[in-house]
Amino acid sequence: MEFTRLNPMTGAVASSAPAMKAADIPAIAQKAQAGFAAWSTMGPNARRAVLMKAAAALESKKDAFVEAMMGEIGATAGWAMFNLGLAASMVREAASLTTQITGEVIPSDKPGCLAMALKEPVGVMLGIAPWNAPIILGVRAIVTPLACGNSVILKASESCPRTHALIIEAFAEAGFPEGAVNVVTNAPADAGEVVGALIDAPQVKRINFTGSTAVGKIIAKRAAEHLKPVLLELGGKAPLIILEDADLDEAVKAAAFGAFMNQGQICMSTERIIVVEAVADAFAAKFQAKVASMPVGDPRQGNTPLGAVVDAKTVAHCQSLIADALAKGATQLTGGETTQNVLMPAHVIDKVTTDMKLFRDESFGPVVGIIRARDADHAVELANDTEYGLSASVFTKDIAKGLGIARRIESGICHVNGPTVHDEAQMPFGGMKQSGYGRFGGRQGIDSFTETRWITVETQPGHFPI
Repeated sequence: MEFTRLNPMTGAVASSAPAMKAADIPAIAQKAQAGFAAWSTMGPNARRAVLMKAAAALESKKDAFVEAMMGEIGATAGWAMFNLGLAASMVREAASLTTQITGEVIPSDKPGCLAMALKEPVGVMLGIAPWNAPIILGVRAIVTPLACGNSVILKASESCPRTHALIIEAFAEAGFPEGAVNVVTNAPADAGEVVGALIDAPQVKRINFTGSTAVGKIIAKRAAEHLKPVLLELGGKAPLIILEDADLDEAVKAAAFGAFMNQGQICMSTERIIVVEAVADAFAAKFQAKVASMPVGDPRQGNTPLGAVVDAKTVAHCQSLIADALAKGATQLTGGETTQNVLMPAHVIDKVTTDMKLFRDESFGPVVGIIRARDADHAVELANDTEYGLSASVFTKDIAKGLGIARRIESGICHVNGPTVHDEAQMPFGGMKQSGYGRFGGRQGIDSFTETRWITVETQPGHFPI
């Protein structure tokens, strides 16, 4: 039995995929356990060689990935290519880690005792990936776990099953042992039961989830019943602070990119631009002009910076946030009517205040609010006045001041004079507060996806008190 995903613009069938049920999960988990037995015993250079082939196989499917992302989520070709490039980089970075999974010898107070800390593969890892950056986040969910010697199950998003299946097809071509890499697709109505069955499966030892805070809490609670560790990368409400000595032209470029890349559908998207009052009017004028030059259009045409959002619900949610802000005294600098259900223009809302929903709620769409701050201290206070804490930015020509501000912002990631949207395969990526816990990326990923064990060897006869 299969389910279909419809193109958000045309309503035509974009893809179909197997509609797996909870009853199908035990067999998949058993297969993944068998794959773990084979993959975990392969040496680090053997694992590296397979991962390098997987990166090349991903890149060879460029046209299929672009077609799938355009059809399933209304992505632009540029966003699809960016996804593919970073995802291939992530695979190669993971390949480089296979010989970096090192332990240590720890001095023991016990004479003749050789004490070691070892990093070992854990078992079957469940990765649950979202639709918004589907190749990047689908690959991220499984590739470092694989580098560490684990087998994986990718729970594909119901919104982009073909895109996520293409990842698994590419990995299949690379030569992983049977069962080391698995995918689960399901109809939207069955998501809760399928994910519950995956978490409950005794073979699954750890879970990573990227998505909304609300769903992340459900997954964490279910996993807690089994004492299974979870890595959560959840929602955000990223602030971009602009101090009075900032280079406003640079700030405008970074804010426009951060707020409207992929129509604002990125966990790191700039959601709140917090500007010190002294330069707020000047920034707002420059930013209005920049965003007005960024039209929305059919992503299949490929001639506009903004394409479609994923569905009409996103438009309705964003419009409700905008309406609330305008009713409470905010002003709209740019915007316009949504066409073809999902082609929503970039909206800039000025004079946003803390009592407005646009200040609090993640929009996950093409709308950003400008908030006026009295000074730098007030800007930090506003930046931290949120339940989220994933990414942030601060713009100032005084680097020491910028670093000081960055240290005071409650976020897992903060950039000085750069956009809130920035990701590299080797960087520690994750949030705090309601944005989740744990880290993907580079050496931090090794800690997330290995078990640390203490092993000793006695080299002298023992002396015991009894």
